[in-house]
Amino acid sequence: MRRVVTAALAALFFAIVTTGTAWATPPGIPSPSTAAARLDTLTVASESHQSTYDRALFPHWITISGTCNTRETVLKRDGSGVVVNSSCAPTSGSWYSPYDGATWTAAGDVDIDHMVPLAEAWRSGAWAWSTAQRQAFANDLNGPQLWAVTDNVNQQKSDQDPSTWQPSLPAFRCAYASAWIQVKWTYGLSLQSSEKTALQNMLASC
Repeated sequence: MRRVVTAALAALFFAIVTTGTAWATPPGIPSPSTAAARLDTLTVASESHQSTYDRALFPHWITISGTCNTRETVLKRDGSGVVVNSSCAPTSGSWYSPYDGATWTAAGDVDIDHMVPLAEAWRSGAWAWSTAQRQAFANDLNGPQLWAVTDNVNQQKSDQDPSTWQPSLPAFRCAYASAWIQVKWTYGLSLQSSEKTALQNMLASC
């Protein structure tokens, strides 16, 4: 009975997260069970090519529509009451950062985080991609790769994987793990053994 109740509560929480009832979120976050199944299909391997990484190898932010680039598009998508000027720069609105629970009313306090950091992707297989593939990855609006979060939290995360960095809000770690797995699964990226263990532990909290 306890397992059934726990599963039901986890499903309810996940529904709130993914439907945007609590806050706006990127699309395509899988359920914990789907994420767990996809995690098991990922290749476990040591990272490589770390010394050859260059952020410029992942062109961003690109123009998405009109005068709006990827960053501005995410700010409009995930913010509340966002108003932009003719250059698509936000002039007002508010943004909730699910990583730390903070709400911001100045776009300058918000970074667009790559769920799977560009350097992490490079070490996990993106070194072999074409520039076009890396550009698509860095500007992906179709999955849970881009998140509007507190700027200094994003900087603290840097290029770390879940074995060394996780959101400070424990309640969000289930969604975070599911989103991380989805991105790696979508792009066929590998993961380290310690990273897989951390993700399994995060999913166990769902």
